[in-house]
Amino acid sequence: MRASTYARFGSVDVLEVRELPEPPPRAGEARVRVHAGALNPKDVLLRRGKMRWLGPARFPRIPGYDFAGVLMDPAGDLAAGTEVFGMVDSNYGGACAEVVRVPVDELAAKPAALSMVEAAALPLVGLTALQGLRDELELRRGDRILLNGASGGVGTVAIQIAALLGGRVTAVCSGRNRDLVTGLGARQVIDYTRAPITGRYERIFDIFGTLPWPRAKPLLEPGGRYCTTIPRGANVARGALRRLGLHPAALVVVESRRRDLEHLARWATAGDLRPVVDSIFPLAEARDAHARLETRRAQGKVVLTLGAGA
Repeated sequence: MRASTYARFGSVDVLEVRELPEPPPRAGEARVRVHAGALNPKDVLLRRGKMRWLGPARFPRIPGYDFAGVLMDPAGDLAAGTEVFGMVDSNYGGACAEVVRVPVDELAAKPAALSMVEAAALPLVGLTALQGLRDELELRRGDRILLNGASGGVGTVAIQIAALLGGRVTAVCSGRNRDLVTGLGARQVIDYTRAPITGRYERIFDIFGTLPWPRAKPLLEPGGRYCTTIPRGANVARGALRRLGLHPAALVVVESRRRDLEHLARWATAGDLRPVVDSIFPLAEARDAHARLETRRAQGKVVLTLGAGA
């Protein structure tokens, strides 16, 4: 199979497309022939060697967490040949390859309303947004919620889910993305390039990592809650205390769950949720795809195509 790989840490120049053996069948897992795989900021950090605390480096590595494709093996009640979407469960990615192997309970049928590219753009960001808003922040109808980093992959989905859950969304992003975020459901926009973040909120979701707890705390109403996606040391400690009910700040650690993927699929099928795709690259142009992500200006997701069905 062809795969986007790297054999050492470094810039986009370390990326290359290689032929690798297909993963063999394994009990409790199913193989998927991938048509599209999406990139996330974590892929950039991993490639640069910024997350070595996850464990020893094992090369070659395959970037990517999200995918959409066709089942090669049965997966529970999903027959071989079914179009599916999901995310790989490895800490290190692996979705930007022609074949991936995934636990059967972490796959869901692809919504017919979405293309392969759109479906590949949804799993990690959708699960992060859903689990952050519903489980960690426990967003309630009518809550004022601040989304910091609202125009990226997680942010564009979080706006839609927060609105579906009844939240009143204030989006923090660059002014050039104002039309994008208001079109997705944000009621107010703060252009961080022109003004400080102000206001009072029942919930704050720091998606981009630039609004840490000490800066967010004064913006919270009494009894308010804060959540971040950034696993820095202090955030991890506060997240552990939050699980014990001892701190209002949480850390969302995304889990690949079939029932949550199916929840996202139902919203997509109803036309209530649509992933935002910034750009699409063929596998051979993986370096360009990573370079686009590194600009930190992508509006939504950067996706690689690996098959004619994408």
